[in-house]
Amino acid sequence: MSTKTRTSQIEIIITGFGGQGIILAGRILGMSASLGDKKESTLVQAYGPESRGGACNAQVIISDRPIHYPYVNTPKILVAMSQAGYDKFAPALAPDSILLVDQDLVNPENAVCDHYAIPSTRMAENLGNKMMANIIMLGFCTAITQAVSSEAAQVTIVRSVPKGTEERNVEAFNKGFDYGLSTLKGREKRAAGQTGAVLQ
Repeated sequence: MSTKTRTSQIEIIITGFGGQGIILAGRILGMSASLGDKKESTLVQAYGPESRGGACNAQVIISDRPIHYPYVNTPKILVAMSQAGYDKFAPALAPDSILLVDQDLVNPENAVCDHYAIPSTRMAENLGNKMMANIIMLGFCTAITQAVSSEAAQVTIVRSVPKGTEERNVEAFNKGFDYGLSTLKGREKRAAGQTGAVLQ
């Protein structure tokens, strides 16, 4: 049971460049945990020299107990939406970390841990708004990691996005969430295939 207590704290870094909505994604994640899932959470945000186009990251900690130190040293989850962001934080990953990347923007070469990819920016462009890539990525992250509940995330999104865009942002979240579920299902099928099923 002692391992349960140890893993009750999840440390997350979301990284990318200014203008991608990285900080908003971190804020939604932290608020979903505290307001929706009734857990403790902290958010630390950092910008590079320029806010638009410069590197930025959001560090989120979610825990069942009070959090005494808000900075992330070894992320359990790293969400990378830019190559520079990935390159900066990849050395901090552990073999049991989970890495999520935008597959068109990040090449997770030599990743030490399991990684999952989604074309979040391309999917957002197909929805007619590139600015929703962060919300698609949030849905993907929620499905893969279950760091927060889908319900809490959707309620927080509605509270956090500009008026009039709530419905489209929830749709973007669901697109990412469904993509995450089918990614997990695909891996399960492949694993089952390796145990002797004949693949067509």
